[in-house]
Amino acid sequence: MTDILDKPATSPISTSRHGDVLIVTSNNPPVNALGAAVRQGLVAAIEEAEGDEAIKAVVIRCEGQTFFAGADITEFGKPPVMPWLPTVVDAIENCSKPVVAAIHGTALGGGLEVALGCHYRIAVKDAKLGVPEVKLGLLPGAGGTQRLPRVAGVQKALEMCTSGAMVSAKDAYDAGLVDRIVEGELVQHAVALAEEVRDIRPLPKSSERDDKLQAARDNPAIFDEFRKANAKKFRGFEAPEANIKAVEAAVAKPYAEGVIDERNLFMGLMAGTQSKAQQYFFFAERKAAKIENIPEDTQPRVVKRVGVIGAGTMGGGISMNFLSAGIPVTIVEMAQDALDRGTGIMRKNYEATAAKGRMTAEQVEQAMGLLNPTLDFDKLAECDLIIEAVFEQMDIKKEVFGRLDKIAKQGAILASNTSYLNVDEIAASTSRPQDVVGLHFFSPANVMKLLEIVRGAKTAPDVLVTAMQLSKRIKKVAVVAGVCHGFIGNRMLMPRQVEATKLLLEGATPEQVDRVHVEFGMPMGPFQMADLAGVDIGWHRDPNRIENIRDALAAEGRWGQKKQAGFYDYDDKRRPSPSPRVQEIIEDFRSKAGITARQIDDEEIVERTLYTMVNEGAKILEEGMAQRASDIDVVWVYGYGWPVYRGGPMCWADTEGLGKIVEGLKRQEERMGSDFSFSKLLLEKADKGEKFTR
Repeated sequence: MTDILDKPATSPISTSRHGDVLIVTSNNPPVNALGAAVRQGLVAAIEEAEGDEAIKAVVIRCEGQTFFAGADITEFGKPPVMPWLPTVVDAIENCSKPVVAAIHGTALGGGLEVALGCHYRIAVKDAKLGVPEVKLGLLPGAGGTQRLPRVAGVQKALEMCTSGAMVSAKDAYDAGLVDRIVEGELVQHAVALAEEVRDIRPLPKSSERDDKLQAARDNPAIFDEFRKANAKKFRGFEAPEANIKAVEAAVAKPYAEGVIDERNLFMGLMAGTQSKAQQYFFFAERKAAKIENIPEDTQPRVVKRVGVIGAGTMGGGISMNFLSAGIPVTIVEMAQDALDRGTGIMRKNYEATAAKGRMTAEQVEQAMGLLNPTLDFDKLAECDLIIEAVFEQMDIKKEVFGRLDKIAKQGAILASNTSYLNVDEIAASTSRPQDVVGLHFFSPANVMKLLEIVRGAKTAPDVLVTAMQLSKRIKKVAVVAGVCHGFIGNRMLMPRQVEATKLLLEGATPEQVDRVHVEFGMPMGPFQMADLAGVDIGWHRDPNRIENIRDALAAEGRWGQKKQAGFYDYDDKRRPSPSPRVQEIIEDFRSKAGITARQIDDEEIVERTLYTMVNEGAKILEEGMAQRASDIDVVWVYGYGWPVYRGGPMCWADTEGLGKIVEGLKRQEERMGSDFSFSKLLLEKADKGEKFTR
């Protein structure tokens, strides 16, 4: 193949010829994002093809690891630069010569819309396609919601547009989204296809297809059925509904009218708070990976084997993360039955994943084959990273680290999975505090994406860098936290729980408090969460020592869902109902405290449970326990289910206005009593009209 470059090397788009086929190449690393220069280059390339009679067909392909993987996120929030992507896609589709998209890597968002503008699509077998805009609170706005149902069918378009999930090349081929799957040299196959179709007319234009819309016209109920089937998943989000409406327009209207609906829906989402919050969070997640105040050239330590102390729920879940990433694990327990039970649960979890088709039986065996279960503590001597996941009690943790100090090899990283305890105090029980770090996994550890990396006063920079790098290997989103009680997430949880419990004594019910949180967008409220986690967690275990409502519940064996009784009563299917016994306990405590029950409105619940969290987040920033406000938001979205369409507690506070947050807290200050004190940072920012996030 001879290449004749017709564009300057500085442009991300170049053209070359193979016979009478014009090959248009994008080289815009790292992901061939559709920035202004790329869009301009694509239009110029199509004009070149139109202006040269010798060219009979066009191939659009990309250098590097991927086809166009979407919009250029650096352009978000800036004035638009012409041409807009819809104009580019229309120009490709309206080319009088057949255009073939040669897809490898991923064709995402605008990249898939470019491919849909092409007349033919050819892909390598490991390519993936998708429209992830819904994850940014948007919809594919370059004709994607109109072309996709016409090419892949209405059901597939609804699934792709509302989930943002990628589909494999095979799924795309089965749906008609890809015309051919090939192995070997993609460009050669694409050129061969272009030569094969160069004389076929009329050109197959996605926007003019109608055949795959008929099923939905015959059964218009498909849309409401889809809404109903996904109601729980879509609860609170605006973008999925806008995507559904846009696909409905594709079925109900001609293409030229449907794209107007698409544009209006897109602009409505762009102007709303949800898309701003979701776009903010997109950047917040990436920012969290940056560790401040360490030398840029810090190299990570080599981790070839991980040790885990404890084969309980946390230890087993933590181990699974490393096994799934192909890293061998030595897991240590004190008793054989506990070891067997723990490893048995791990196997069961893997087999359940395989039963859902998410991994193969062979992958299950590969993962379990990397596990070395043992009762011999000294076996940890061969590990490069050792994670302690024992009972949350300081004297036990210190004893474990004292033993580790004697047997762990030099340079091994010693980590605690503590949720609350002082990592510096744990580190002081060793002769190598520079090697000690907190790795706070969230339960269930093999499922939850968040990892709090707790930076001790003496934690070495290369230990932090290693922890951050490993978090990526095991597919976690990591956030660096400082040493304080509860770190970031659990520290902010405490004032919420304190106020929620006080509200019960003052006249609210568990159902009312939980309903307010669920309506706000949380997956569950404070008392539902307590029942799920276990009311007995952190309980002192003395049934005669009853100092609060939780003690009373725990003393009666009301430990939550696992006992079918907690703050709620539960049936055999774990469905909750209000508990008369819990109401008796609340009234008993209320009477002893001399409190008269009153009507409590939803606004007060928000101010006392959510505004107090913002205030605590501000204290965390004030004390330097979080690197940035956006890190706090990442913790709460990934660790506690804060609705991503609100961006996280600090982003939400900025959206509400910090003046409003302060005003609400001042209104409740007297009721909250000595448990509450204002963050100076919050007061300063509110006074100056500033924000936590940018």
